[in-house]
Amino acid sequence: MSTAASLEEFDLVILGGGTGGTIAAWTFAGQRQRVAVIERKYVGGSCPNIACLPSKNVIHSAKVASYLHRSEEFGIEGRHFTVDMRAVRERKRRMVSGWNNVYLENFRKTGAEFILGSGRFIGPKTLEVTLPEGARRLLRGTNVIINTGTHASFEPIPGLADSLPLTHIEALELDKLPEQLLVIGGGYVGLEMAQAFRRFGSRVILLDRNHQLMHREDDDVTETLVNVFEDEGIDLFLGWRIKEVTGQSGRSVKIFVEKNGSEARKTLEGTHLLVAAGRSPNTQGIGLEVAGVELTDRGYIKVNERLETTSRGVWAIGDVAGSPQFTHFSVDDFRVVHSSITGGKRTTTGRLVPFCLFTDPEFARIGLNEKEARARRIAYRLFKIPMDAVMRATTLSETRGFLKALVAVDSERILGFTAFGVDAAEIMTSVQIAMGAGLPYTALRDAILTHPTLVEGLIPLFSSSASVPEPKDTESRASLKQKTVSG
Repeated sequence: MSTAASLEEFDLVILGGGTGGTIAAWTFAGQRQRVAVIERKYVGGSCPNIACLPSKNVIHSAKVASYLHRSEEFGIEGRHFTVDMRAVRERKRRMVSGWNNVYLENFRKTGAEFILGSGRFIGPKTLEVTLPEGARRLLRGTNVIINTGTHASFEPIPGLADSLPLTHIEALELDKLPEQLLVIGGGYVGLEMAQAFRRFGSRVILLDRNHQLMHREDDDVTETLVNVFEDEGIDLFLGWRIKEVTGQSGRSVKIFVEKNGSEARKTLEGTHLLVAAGRSPNTQGIGLEVAGVELTDRGYIKVNERLETTSRGVWAIGDVAGSPQFTHFSVDDFRVVHSSITGGKRTTTGRLVPFCLFTDPEFARIGLNEKEARARRIAYRLFKIPMDAVMRATTLSETRGFLKALVAVDSERILGFTAFGVDAAEIMTSVQIAMGAGLPYTALRDAILTHPTLVEGLIPLFSSSASVPEPKDTESRASLKQKTVSG
């Protein structure tokens, strides 16, 4: 039986301990406010425990395995090796533990209170927290931030839930290598995990209902991805729809699929099943209705450009607020809320969205791609070079992929940048800084960049001849023919 709890007053209460909320706690507490963070399970939330950092840790182990497969290419004998998944997992766990200690020390130093428990609203800006031992606390905040994130979602496919499939959480905790891994979903998680486990030695089949991987990206991106995966021996089933799943992951699983738009049918078999086919917001069971917090038609928390909810003084950040599902946007969401609470004017309007798919090679983008520019009828000049034109890439024997930039026809403004290659995210970041500062592409072209580095590849990229893609409508085609520009 729980004991009655008295109401505790805070300047700020944060429901959910993800990255943005954690930084908010440290920042406001450092400004001598009384702050509490309510988190069900993970110190620091998903990113350092079960998502971004652990997955990249495991992916790097897979990268080492790929180098061993290629060892003779580098003049080193000894391609025969085995992968100990327990050791892979232990390396990942050591990293997670280290970051947990850092986070707890920051809570101690700033004075923000970390409360391990399950929280829910019982009224406007008032939450009840159930602690692990069953006791309860009542907290009220002058301001409240909701930062509960998202979770992996399963489609209502017959037999799928009963097969007890892996999500990324369980996949990162495997202590034995799957003999045959079936992956549902060709998004970030599915692609990264499929390649990693293939490099460890699993046979991998990846299914996606779309006819292209990363189907919202340009054709050169999707084609390069397919080539990379096929070269590594990953079987791709694109444009197939799952009809039924039988068996149990970890033992034996069968997936019955049919080709979209045809009568073709197949049965795919594996020992393990990983579902990476989308995410759903964590908004159920936390009392939002009694707090006056409304949801969008997609189930995310409804917020304005300052990230305030429909309940005054209650804010939402990160995935649950419908922001781009990247940790760096959770951090920027904190900046917006901090500005809003302290009298600033920062908003979410017009933010550039940088992202990276951490396959090998990486795929990173900032700003417009060609599909988006054409859909919005934005004229552009195209600059593009293969990665084998980047000298540093050739020293690494990492020449797969390309660099590509879109520049405005009537100015030197960079509209978008795509990197598909080794350390693509690091290259992209340099372009992002230039775009954020409003620099012309010529500033990168004419910069003195250290040789030989990967970022130096921006010089030959922006020195290449720019082409102006022909638009489909006659009026735009006529105007562009007068504006073809050489880089």
